Amino acid sequence: MSAIAYLTDVEGQWHKLEGFCRDNPYVSLDAEGRLSVAEGAVFVFGGDAIDRGPSGRRIVATFLEAARRMPERVVLLAGNRDINKMRLVRELGGEPPERTPPELRSGPRGALLRWLFAHTMGARAAADHRATELAASGAAADDEAVVASILEDFAPDGLMTAYLGVCRLAYRHGENLFVHGGIGPEAFGAVPGASERLRDVDAWVAALEAFYRAQVASFRARAREPSGRASYEPLIVYQAPLPGHRDNPGSVVYARPSDREDNPLLPDAAVVAGLGASGVTRLVLGHTPSGDCPAVLRDGAGFEVVFGDNSYGRHEEGAQVLLDDDPRLAGETVLDDGTRARVAVALADAGPVSPLGLCDAETGALVKARLASGAYLCYRSHAGRRVEQRAVSAAELARRPLVAPRAREDGKRRDPRAGAIETPSQEPDHRDRHA
Repeated sequence: MSAIAYLTDVEGQWHKLEGFCRDNPYVSLDAEGRLSVAEGAVFVFGGDAIDRGPSGRRIVATFLEAARRMPERVVLLAGNRDINKMRLVRELGGEPPERTPPELRSGPRGALLRWLFAHTMGARAAADHRATELAASGAAADDEAVVASILEDFAPDGLMTAYLGVCRLAYRHGENLFVHGGIGPEAFGAVPGASERLRDVDAWVAALEAFYRAQVASFRARAREPSGRASYEPLIVYQAPLPGHRDNPGSVVYARPSDREDNPLLPDAAVVAGLGASGVTRLVLGHTPSGDCPAVLRDGAGFEVVFGDNSYGRHEEGAQVLLDDDPRLAGETVLDDGTRARVAVALADAGPVSPLGLCDAETGALVKARLASGAYLCYRSHAGRRVEQRAVSAAELARRPLVAPRAREDGKRRDPRAGAIETPSQEPDHRDRHA
């Protein structure tokens, strides 16, 4: 089986790609910034190429060129930040959302774009990042130039349209299944517009790809239904949170397998069983930030989930997930006391007697890695994206009750602390819901 090098959620930050490629045995950048993937390896990008940094166009162009040059070695997943920009063709073209302030409907398009980014896409600084990138290339960088450049990218033959054309929604590679967001009971086996739920993972992945390809083709053709509705609207709906909610449990793009404070959680047991029936024992995800470095969660029975998104961490370098004969995670973390520590996790070490990938039943902290000091990195996310990253001695950890960080049960979310059940709020989550 080919080795896999996985990166996700670079979000316009070139330094993340550079950090990922540094000392990477499978993926590198040459002096001109071209991506190379070693023979016998596959580079999987987990989605969200743009929005939070000033190199979005450069990253998209780099990934697209590599995918065209090495189609067997480069796999690109479409993230919500990539897909949701398809809306801008309509919304900047005279069809803004209903809740758009009246003064923006007929005003300068740059002001409308900034409002759309900030209030509907969780990308408050995206217009400024695009302006910075344009200015660095010597092009005009005023608001109207930013609007024009984005619409150019999403033209039928534009850069982002071409990029979305080579992306996919899911990728199966041996025992590994990659999606951007997650897989809840509502999403597993389901394809938008289809009445039949597919239990075979390969058939499901193929059906998701057929749906996605048809939707991108409709977008490229600017197709409309007789009602006037855009024919690609089902993809827009699929990749977005449900109205009034922070996630979309029926979507592999926008499911968020975490509690209300963004602590990562395992899928529902029925999903684990369904994936296992098709030979999938590892799920690899982005979308849900999980601290400075990748995290692995284990169910104690051979199934694990790898979370690779280190957005909003104290240290946002390009962490590595390498899945080969010696699967491992690597990155850096900044502890609560300010200490910077290198993190390297061999997934083979996360065996039955290891605390790695389990949660402290009393505090909810996830045991993420063993540090060079011999202590363990214990991680917990709190409201407002405040993270706790502590070094806990092996002796102290041995005294703690550890449990698998379970996720959903009967449509509710389990708090790993004390086994409590937390019902999701019906009110909108006013944090960056579209991250």
